[in-house]
Amino acid sequence: MNLVFGLLIIAIGSFCQSSSYVPINKIKEWSWESYWIVQGVFAWLVFPILGALLAVPAGESLTGLFSAHGHDALMTFIFGILWGIGGLTFGLSMRYLGVALGQSIALGTCSALGAILGPVFTGHAGELTSAVIIGVVVTLVGIAIIGVAGAMKSAAMPEEEKKKAVKDFNFGKGIFVAVLAGFMSACFNIGLSFGADLYWESTPEIFRTLPATLLVTLGGFVTNACYCFFQNSKNKTWGDYRKGHLWGNNLLFCCLAGLLWYSQFFGLSLGKGFLTEYPVLITFSWCILMSLNVVFSNVWGIILKEWKGVSRKTISVLLVGIVVLIISTFLPQLLA
Repeated sequence: MNLVFGLLIIAIGSFCQSSSYVPINKIKEWSWESYWIVQGVFAWLVFPILGALLAVPAGESLTGLFSAHGHDALMTFIFGILWGIGGLTFGLSMRYLGVALGQSIALGTCSALGAILGPVFTGHAGELTSAVIIGVVVTLVGIAIIGVAGAMKSAAMPEEEKKKAVKDFNFGKGIFVAVLAGFMSACFNIGLSFGADLYWESTPEIFRTLPATLLVTLGGFVTNACYCFFQNSKNKTWGDYRKGHLWGNNLLFCCLAGLLWYSQFFGLSLGKGFLTEYPVLITFSWCILMSLNVVFSNVWGIILKEWKGVSRKTISVLLVGIVVLIISTFLPQLLA
């Protein structure tokens, strides 16, 4: 039963993350750099801090924990800064490819590299059992199939339909940005691996990764803030923040987007707390989260009509890819 609960909680968090770009469409008259950093305040600061506080026993503090594990905390933060680069390009991949295809390619790269490089960088390569490796390979196969569906869609759709579904659609630029985003986004799980010991013994299992999550998102916030404020200056969009009549609407949807985005890692922490009896799935949990993110992002892509007008063959290929990804989430446990 714990296995079911763990996977279900991770799935709920994944669904929330895949839904996080929907509220952004409700933001009015702000440039990309303005709404991106405002939603980032919630996604990478406010909610991660609130989540991390759940892991703090009475009489303890997060600053004390980080000081006691200085090296691990620093490495977690540094990889958070690197992940921030992936976060920036991740948003751009949605801009150029749409929710479905953009997340599929970026998260595919992120999924495989994050699952493998995390244990490797922290000296725990022995955790990469054959079952985990096979799971990663199957995940990549599923994402590759979805990528084929995306290429078929791009080849078949008239230019005006592409622009209608995704305003700034650019397949070539989008592919490059999405691959870069996936590579750098894998640094999130590497950061979590370095922060694996950032908890107290009395911290409940379900909350133990939340302090490390805060350090990673804090690093990402620094990267994103620097870039967005640079863009505000370059594009002369500081005036966005002075549009007082928009703050009520835009702050609400930025907050909602940030909450939905953070839910994936809150759900990952809770889910892993239920999977302690399944070490293979603990190691593979990053891949599970990313796989489900791809599945749900494509569901949203269908809802948002990004696949409207494509052939049945293309939709069939897409569905096959989704099924393969769903299978990949529990395959390693069956092989263990």
